[in-house]
Amino acid sequence: MRVPSAQAVLLFRERRAASRGFGIVGDPAVPYRLLSPGSVTADAKYPLVVFLHGAGERGADNTSQLRYLPEVLARPENLTRYPCYALAMQCAAEDKWVDVDWNRSDATPSPTATTAMCKLRAAMSAVVSENSIDEDRLYLTGLSMGGFGAWWLAGKQPEAFAAVAPLCGGGDLADAPQFANLPTWAVHGLLDDVVSVETSRRMIQALRAFGATPRYTELPEVGHDCWTPAYEPSFGLLDWLFAQRRTR
Repeated sequence: MRVPSAQAVLLFRERRAASRGFGIVGDPAVPYRLLSPGSVTADAKYPLVVFLHGAGERGADNTSQLRYLPEVLARPENLTRYPCYALAMQCAAEDKWVDVDWNRSDATPSPTATTAMCKLRAAMSAVVSENSIDEDRLYLTGLSMGGFGAWWLAGKQPEAFAAVAPLCGGGDLADAPQFANLPTWAVHGLLDDVVSVETSRRMIQALRAFGATPRYTELPEVGHDCWTPAYEPSFGLLDWLFAQRRTR
C-alpha cells in the first residue's frame, strides 16, 4: 500500500478529542489528524474541510487516511490557495463510516450511527470548539466508503455544512429532502466495478425530484478511482467547495 506523502504526515498534526456525549462505549479519547492554515491571522476565521477516507485506509496507524485529498491540501501551493483547517480521522479496520452493503446499488444505509461516525462527530465538535473555524464554511467530502459516509452525515445534519462532495458513494433516498438547500457535487466513474455508478445516479435523481439542484459529474473513462482527478484543483471541485457559504 502506498504511504501518505511526508508533507501530509508533517502538516496533519495528531490530535485527540473527548468522546463524551457521542455514544461511544467506554468513552475513549478519539485520535485524529488536523491540518491548520499555513498562517493564522489573529481574529480571522477559516473554513474546515472534513474528509472521510475509503475502506483501504482503515486501520489504527492514524496515518493511512492522509492519502489523496489530505496530500493535495498539504502541497505548498495549495496551503496558499486554500487556507483552511482539514480534519482527517481514521476508521477502524472492523468498522465503517455507515453500515451499508456498498456492493449493492439499491442498498439502504442503516439510520443508526456507527462507532466510527460517532467518533468523527466527536472530532468535529472538538475541532470547531478549539480552533478559529468559520462555522458557515464547513465542507464535507469523502471517497468510496467515505462517499457513503458523506451522503449519510450530510443527510442527517444538513444544517451543519456549507457544501458536500460525495465521490463514488451512495446514500439513503429518504434523506433527499435534506439536500434541498445544501450545495452538493457528486462525482462517479462510469467504469466503476467496485461501487456501481447507479448509487450516485439514484441519489442525484432523488435530490432533483425534491427540487434540489446538485452538480453531478460522471467520468466516462474512469473506474473506481474518480477521486484522483476530482481532487486536483484543475478539476474545479475544490474551487467550488471553498466558494460555498452556509445560508441561515
